[in-house]
Amino acid sequence: ITAHRHAMFSDIGNSSADALATMSLHLAPWVRRMFFEGKYIGWIIESDGLPIASAGLYFLEWPPHPLDPANDHRGYILNMYVDPSHRRQGLGKHLVQLCLDETHRRGLRIVALHASDAGRPLYSSFGFTPTNEMFYLHPS
Repeated sequence: ITAHRHAMFSDIGNSSADALATMSLHLAPWVRRMFFEGKYIGWIIESDGLPIASAGLYFLEWPPHPLDPANDHRGYILNMYVDPSHRRQGLGKHLVQLCLDETHRRGLRIVALHASDAGRPLYSSFGFTPTNEMFYLHPS
């Protein structure tokens, strides 16, 4: 998971090597904790015993919303990665479908993610749409 998340952000190309190294150092303990708390599940696809694609699904507590007025959770897809040598074979589509099936099984109507430019067409094909979300990063 850590290697795929590192590669994902490296491929996107707007993160420094230092930031990626620090992120990678802290990711495994976070995933382990979220997994044991029941807030994270994931899938890893292997070929010849090597991981070639992966996706994670994080369950966020969220206040009821007009789009889902009776629910206090939503899904968040993260850590989506397919090794470049295995792209365009339907693996990403399969992983997104697994995530959406799980959110449906849990009764979650809202699923969010942050899409790279390369991933946007895949997510759009499932019905994901851009939102009005904004992002603030403290300058420190």
